[in-house]
Amino acid sequence: MRWWLVVASLWLLVVLTVPYAQARNRTRNQDGETRKRKRDGQGHGRSRAGRSRPLKIRLVPGPSIPVEPGENQRNTLFLEPYKKLQEQHASYNVIPVPSDPGESVTPLTQEEIQRILWREEEEHREEEERLRKKDEARKKRRKQRKEQAERQRKIVEERRKEEEEALRLQVEKEEEEWRRQMEEMERKRQEERRRLEEEDRRRKEAAEREAREKERKLEEERRRQEEMLREKLLALEEEEEEEEEEEVEDAEEVWLRGDVFQMPPKIHKEPKEPELLPAPIPRPPAATEDEPKEMEAEVEEAEEEEEEGEEREGLVNRRVLPPGCDISDVTMTCENVKLMYFPPLAIPELRSLSLEGNNISSIPAEAFNGIPNLEWINLKKNKLTSAGIDAKAFRGLKMLRRLYLDGNLLDTVPSDLPPTLQELKISENRLRGIHKNSFQGLHNLRILELEGNLLSEGNADPLAFAPLIQLSYLRLGRNHFRTVPQGLPKSLLELYLENNLIEEISEAVFNQTHSLNVVSLRHNKLDETRIAPMAWINHRNLESIDLSHNHLYLVPSYLPRSLVHLVLVGNNIERIPGFVFAHMDPGLEYLYLSYNKLDGEGIEPESFFGSYNSMVELCLDHNQLVTVPSGINEMTNLHFLRLNNNNIRSIPDEGICDLNHSGDSTLVAVRLENNYIDPQKVSPTAFSCVRSSSSVVLKPQKTK
Repeated sequence: MRWWLVVASLWLLVVLTVPYAQARNRTRNQDGETRKRKRDGQGHGRSRAGRSRPLKIRLVPGPSIPVEPGENQRNTLFLEPYKKLQEQHASYNVIPVPSDPGESVTPLTQEEIQRILWREEEEHREEEERLRKKDEARKKRRKQRKEQAERQRKIVEERRKEEEEALRLQVEKEEEEWRRQMEEMERKRQEERRRLEEEDRRRKEAAEREAREKERKLEEERRRQEEMLREKLLALEEEEEEEEEEEVEDAEEVWLRGDVFQMPPKIHKEPKEPELLPAPIPRPPAATEDEPKEMEAEVEEAEEEEEEGEEREGLVNRRVLPPGCDISDVTMTCENVKLMYFPPLAIPELRSLSLEGNNISSIPAEAFNGIPNLEWINLKKNKLTSAGIDAKAFRGLKMLRRLYLDGNLLDTVPSDLPPTLQELKISENRLRGIHKNSFQGLHNLRILELEGNLLSEGNADPLAFAPLIQLSYLRLGRNHFRTVPQGLPKSLLELYLENNLIEEISEAVFNQTHSLNVVSLRHNKLDETRIAPMAWINHRNLESIDLSHNHLYLVPSYLPRSLVHLVLVGNNIERIPGFVFAHMDPGLEYLYLSYNKLDGEGIEPESFFGSYNSMVELCLDHNQLVTVPSGINEMTNLHFLRLNNNNIRSIPDEGICDLNHSGDSTLVAVRLENNYIDPQKVSPTAFSCVRSSSSVVLKPQKTK
């Protein structure tokens, strides 16, 4: 038994000794290689760049390493992590981890472990310092950015305040300018009214003078005829007296013959008065024989003057007026008489001239020399060209107010039009553009119509309308505009742009037209997404907008606050957004949504909010509604309601009328025909607020 123990002890000693010796040999070899690599700059402790690289270590179970009490404080600090490891597990040793799996591992001494821990602690401190500095730099940059953002915000706020102040001053200035222009327009309107009244008064006085003169001449003629008749009657009386005397003598002769019974009675003949003539007037006793002769001479002179006037008028008609023309007072008309040229006229008192419907192709420079006082010229439906109108043709007309050139072949606006012009119509021509001098000097123009031409935003200069400081009515329909023209006059009241190609309304297009009252944009290509939110919402006077027959799918938002009349007929509208009319003051009164695609889900409970007290007429006919829209029974001022040609199947008791409303009813007419309503199933109270039951139209209805 003992020998077995001896053998086991020897075997154990050999097993423990041989690996230790091999490990020492490998350690020596490694130390040599390590020293060699250190000389070459490629050791474990150095990287290729020559920088210190930490040695990889790992903990393995083993006996605890006591720490001598004589070590300095620095080593104690360095060994704090190691002490913690000892506290966690008292039987761990620190051994290096080779980078090459084939290399042998030599346990580290206490000093090497301390150096490794010290190096790791130094690197840890350096990393913490680097992270701290990086964090401080990041905080500093964040603080700088915050300060910069605050400065930028203050700058933006100051700039916004400056812009608001500038905008306020501009608005005040524009309001003052608008008031001044309105006062000036009112003053000029009053002056024009007084002038027209004065002209009417003068014309009336002239007409009265002419009437009195004619009456005087007629009275003289009547007196002359009476005098002549008186003389004829006196002569007739004398002849009758002579005849009576002769008859008496004859009768006396018969009496003397003694035939008493056969004696004829005495005949007293009354003088015969001529037919259709007044009774004879006795001659005044103081009249002399020369007076009738003087009166006859005056009458003969008046007759001669009238004959001469008729001869002169006939001469004018024969030599000046073309065939088919007519002149009356101060108006001359030569319409549809196939004139080939402008007629030469010399009638200074002429005020109006109409040559519509002829074949006139040119107007020479001297065309109006003989008629310089014209106020109205109508040259519609001729064959006038821009080259055929002389540049000086209209220059001498100092009183011209209205000029109509519709239906010709003009490609430019005539030049040198008189500044007195108030109405100019050049529709249905071939205008290819308007430049900045097209309306130069027309500061009195109030009405301008340029419909049916070839105008677009590309050939209409934004400065073209600048001289028209009093323009209030502008028609540009049936052209080729894709956007609303720029540079519209500030004085504009009504704008008509029907039948164009307009696709958008920009934010700045109506900035200057603060007096605008009516805008018509029907038959264009607008949809609600291409109308800028601030295009017209702040307009104070814009009351009527026509957007019918466009490409709208919703009732547009941001409509003018002052809007009263809105036409949206013939679009693709499927929904009325809630509160879309809530911002309007005093409120929408007329809403036309006929011929759209509204269905049961397209009208929300808040769709008509803001118009309950103002709505007067509401048209929702020719849609796809299946019920009476909510909110109609709350409209206290509604007069007319159209719901015909929908898919409505029933009328709730309070769908149209509010049974709790105690005031006077305003609803005058309701149309519900061509739906799916059974009139026999409608409650009698459903139309209790309608003034007359005969005003409710329920027939005919569609068949199910």
